[in-house]
This record gives sequence, C-alpha cells and structure tokens, in this order.
Amino acid sequence: MSSGPGKQELPGLADGVEECWMEMDGARMRYLRAGSGPPLILLHGLLAYSFSWRFALPALAPFATVYALDQLGAGFSDRPKGLDHSMRGTALRVLTFASSLGLSSFDLLGTSRGGAVAMCAAAESLTRDRPRVRRLILVCPVNPYSPHGTRLAPFLGTPFGASGFRWVVARMPFLFSYGHGRLYADPMNIPADSLKGYEAPLATPGFFEHGLSIVKTWTADLKELEQLLPRLRPIPTLLVWGNKDPAVHVSSMEPLARNFAHVQKVVFRGVGHLPYEECPEEFNKALIDFLKQ
Repeated sequence: MSSGPGKQELPGLADGVEECWMEMDGARMRYLRAGSGPPLILLHGLLAYSFSWRFALPALAPFATVYALDQLGAGFSDRPKGLDHSMRGTALRVLTFASSLGLSSFDLLGTSRGGAVAMCAAAESLTRDRPRVRRLILVCPVNPYSPHGTRLAPFLGTPFGASGFRWVVARMPFLFSYGHGRLYADPMNIPADSLKGYEAPLATPGFFEHGLSIVKTWTADLKELEQLLPRLRPIPTLLVWGNKDPAVHVSSMEPLARNFAHVQKVVFRGVGHLPYEECPEEFNKALIDFLKQ
C-alpha cells in the first residue's frame, strides 16, 4: 500500500481523506481512507468510483474508519484485461481487500450494482476463514425484484450490442452527460462538481470496457443473487432509496426487505438514484444513526 498523487489532481478529495493503493490480481487498486473506529467499506455503482462518496467520507469519519474503493477497471484503478468482473468475482476481491487490511469483520455499504456486489460479499463472508460482514447498508441496490435493465444489460453484453455501444459513445460523447443527469429526480439538486468528477476517469483508456464486461454476466448475476439472499437473513441491514429512482425501482424495496430478519428502511421523497449526492445531509444522518446502534 502506498500513497498516490497530490490532492490537487483528485476530484472532490476532502481534507482528512487519504489516497491509497493496494496490489491485487497483478494490478493496482486505488482506494480512499478516512476516519477512525470500526471499519466500513464503501462500494460504488456502475460507471462510478470513490468520487461518489465525497460528501459521505467527511461525515462518516468521526464514527468509522472508512474505505472507499475504486474497483479494478473503474475510477483511477488499473484496468487489467481479462479480469473476472462478475458479481461474485468482484465480491471476492472486496473480501481479499478486507483480508489484506487485516480486518476480521467490517460493515459494508454498496450502491446500485455495488449493492448487489455487497450482498454477494456478505454471503461469501459467512464461509470459514474470511473477514465477516457485520452489517449491510444497501443504497438503491441492483436486485432480482426490479425489472429495470433486465433486457438492455444482456443486449449490451453481446458482441453486437457492445460494438453498437462503442460506436455511439465515440460519436455522441454528450450521452454520458445525459445519462448522468437522468439519475437525479431534480436537476436543481445535481452538485456543481458532479459531472466533471464522474467524467475524470474517462481520460484513462478502458473506462467503458469495464462497464461492458459487467453487463455480460448481468442475467446470471441476478439469478445467483436471488439464490444467495436467504443466507443474508441474520445480517442487520439498512435499505436506503429515493422514491423517484429511475434506475432501480423503489417498488423492489419491500420484496428485498423480506429477505432480512433485522432490516431498517429509509426512503427519501423526491430523490433519485444518487441520494448521497441529491440529499447528502439527510443521507449521512441516516447512515450515522444506523452505525451508532
């Protein structure tokens, strides 16, 4: 593990947040570290990175030692070719990350596709000789009960769909901005630095290839997730949603909640897929209240 470049090069990096690196699977994975106390690992969503947590890291630091990952292939981490980016493959790297830090147990937060990875990691953590996930925080998590993406993702995972996606992105770069804006319920709530921050990793080749490799296993991942959900029943869990989420429907919250014996639910009114950006103060309060229990 080693420190990276200076803060002036890093979008949204607050005082007290340290940039770190870890060798994993022959590549360098970037992560941010802040605070002190019980460990909490944060997992970003598809086409995102640790920048998602720029408002949460300073708020959570007094209550936990927080680690915000750039998954391999995303953010400013390396983009190794041929890496297993399936839900389970990514989840196992999260547990390897925790083990490399010397953690025996930790809390785990995942948003969007990172929420599916978090659930898989929690299930895998119940096996012997692995760091144990104590509590789960799932923010608008991809799950088997929301139909959104069940057709588009498998299509983009085909050679024809992937080629079409590359062609469109190369000729219409404004679509990234359009897609980003649609994740918010109210355009007035989009933070001023948001689009620029999310666009920063696009300068590193392979950014969209990471996303395309994920959608290749989307259907299989959802089937696997549905099968492993019963194993998560004893894990205390917080579910967080925006009631205007256009990406993962809030209607899937209740069927997902039934898989957990100890579950708390928070729904933010008039908020979309990124509550940690659209209503950061309310979001951070909900997390802190859960962590302090």
